[in-house]
Amino acid sequence: MKNFISLLLTFALSSYSATAQKNTTLNLAESWKFIAADKNEFSKIDYNYMGWGEIRIDRNWENQGHENYDGYAWYRIRVLIPSSLKRDAILKDSLKIFLGKIDDYDQSFINGKIFGINGRNVEEGSPIDDSFMKEQPIPWNKNRNYTLSCGDPRIYWDKENEIAVRVYDQGGAGGMFSGGAFIKMIELGDYLKHDFGRVQFELKKGKLSKSISLKNVSSLYPIEGKFIIRAEEKIDGKVFYEKKYTLNLRPETSQNFSYSFANRNRPTVVKYLFEYTKGGTESVFTDEAPYVLTPPESSLPKINGAKVYGQRPKMPFLYTIAATGIRPMTFEASNLPPGLELDKKTGIITGSVSETGIYKVKLSARNKIGSAEGEIKIIIGDKIALTPPMGWNSWNVWGLAIDQNKVIASAKVYKEKGLMNHGWTYINIDDGWEIPGNSSDRKRDANGDIICNSKFPDMKALGDSIHSLGLKFGIYSSPGPLTCGGYTGSYQYEINDARAYASWGIDYLKYDWCSYDEIAENHSLTELKKPYYIMRDALNNVNRDIVFSLCQYGMGNVWEWGGSVGGELWRTTGDITDTWQSMSEIGFGQIENAKYARPG
Repeated sequence: MKNFISLLLTFALSSYSATAQKNTTLNLAESWKFIAADKNEFSKIDYNYMGWGEIRIDRNWENQGHENYDGYAWYRIRVLIPSSLKRDAILKDSLKIFLGKIDDYDQSFINGKIFGINGRNVEEGSPIDDSFMKEQPIPWNKNRNYTLSCGDPRIYWDKENEIAVRVYDQGGAGGMFSGGAFIKMIELGDYLKHDFGRVQFELKKGKLSKSISLKNVSSLYPIEGKFIIRAEEKIDGKVFYEKKYTLNLRPETSQNFSYSFANRNRPTVVKYLFEYTKGGTESVFTDEAPYVLTPPESSLPKINGAKVYGQRPKMPFLYTIAATGIRPMTFEASNLPPGLELDKKTGIITGSVSETGIYKVKLSARNKIGSAEGEIKIIIGDKIALTPPMGWNSWNVWGLAIDQNKVIASAKVYKEKGLMNHGWTYINIDDGWEIPGNSSDRKRDANGDIICNSKFPDMKALGDSIHSLGLKFGIYSSPGPLTCGGYTGSYQYEINDARAYASWGIDYLKYDWCSYDEIAENHSLTELKKPYYIMRDALNNVNRDIVFSLCQYGMGNVWEWGGSVGGELWRTTGDITDTWQSMSEIGFGQIENAKYARPG
C-alpha cells in the first residue's frame, strides 16, 4: 500500500455527462474531474473544481499519468437528475448511485452531504474523518452500490447535482477503475440475490450440474414471474439446454434450483433469465461452464518439472521428483551429491550438501505398467530459485480467515489432486497469521520474537506437516509496522522474524510494502530499496534457504533493480483477481519485462 495523498472523487451528474437509458437510467460519463490532493472543501456544493484535470474512471490513475501516486485524492462530476426517473419507474421509492469499483477506500458525497462509505449507505451527518480508510478487509475490489430514498433532501430533483468521492489508496493501483457508473431507480431485480458465481459446477458421469439459490431480500415486494436457465455454445450461440421455472418469492424468502446437462467440453455460457410479472422487465446473469481440453494423464510414469534445481551449501535440501502415472510408484536417483538421500516410495530427496558444484542426477520412476527416466541438474552454489517458483497462496481463497487446519487441508488436496506431480511446490500462507495490530494482546515476547495468533498454535508443526508431503512452506509479512490486513509487521524486528521463519521451516517469504509508507520518507529508489535490503540481510544470516518475494506493486520499475536487493522474484503490477480477464491482462502485459528475468 502507499503513502497519504488525498483523492477527492467528486462526480456530478449532468446533462452533458449522463445519458438516459430506458428513461430509468442515467449513464455517467467515463471522464471526470480529478485532483491529487485532499481538502475538506472539495466536497462542498459550491466549490469551483473546473481547474482540476480530466481523468477516466475505467482505469486506475497509475495508467493515466499518476504513476507511484498513493494516498488521498478526489474525483468530481455534475449531473441533472430528472424527476422523470421516478415517474417512469415501476418501483418509486429509492434511487441507486452506482460508482463501480474503487481502489482502495471511498467516502461519497452528493451536494456537499456524505451518503456512502466503502459501499455502505450512511446517514447525513456521518463523520467525515480518516477512519474510513482503516476498514478491513480492504474493499478495493468491491462495487460501490449506494441507494437513497427518493424523498431524501440530499437529492435535488430536476436540478444539477454535485457528486464527489474522496478516495484513499494504500498502495499499488488506485482510484475508480471499473467504469460503467450510473444512476437509476431501484428495480425488482435489485432485491433478487443469487449465488451463481460462488457455487461451483460438479462434473459426474459425464454431466455438469449445479444447485443454486435465489433470495428476495426486500421486506415489501414479492418477486414473481419466470426463471429460465439456458445453456448455449459460446462461439455460435446455439442453445442446447433450457429449463423454465415459476418464480414465486415472497418478501425475505428463498427458493432453490438444480440443473444438469451433458458435459460437451466446449466453451459454454449459462444464462439465467428473469421475466417479472410486475413491470415485465427482464434481467440476465451469465455463468461459464468449465471445460477441459488437456488430454487425460497417461497411466504410464512420466517425469515432469524443471530440469535444474539450486541450493546453497549446507542448507536443508528438499526436492520431490514430479512424476505422473498411477500409484504406487517407486523412484531411483543415481549420482546424488554426498549428503542427499532419496525416499524410494515417495520420490522425496532430503539432506544437505556441503560442496559446491553441478551434479547431474539420473531419475527413474516405475509403476506396475511401465517406467520413465529423466535427468536433473542439482547446482549447489550461491543462487536459489533457478526456475520460477510454482505454488499456491491462500489469499484469494481464504483472505484473513486462514488458519492452520485450512493450510494443512489445502496441502493435502494439493497432493491428492496431483498438482505436485507436475512441479507445483509451494504452499504459502498470506496475511492473517499474526496478532492484529489493534489487539491488546502481546505481539512479541520478551525477546522480540513474533507471536502467532490462536489460529496458528504451532507453526513449526505446520511446517513439518507440509514438508512431510514433499511440499515447501511459505509465509507473509510486511516491512512496515502493520501488514495490509492490519496485522503485526516486521519493522525493526527483521532479524527476529528471519530467525523465527528458519526455525519453523519456512522456504518462501512474501514481503508486502503496505504500511512501510508510514516509514519511508518518499518513493525515491533509495527508500524503495531500503526495507528489502534489510530483510535480505536478515535472511542471509539464517541456516535456511528462503526465497524472497518482493511485493510492492512495481513501484520504481522494480524489475530493473529487484535482483540487486536480493529478491528472487518481484511483483510488477497491482492486485490480481481470480478471473481470466485479470490474469490475462496482467500476464500478457509483462512482455517488456521478460529481459529482466533469469535464473535466480
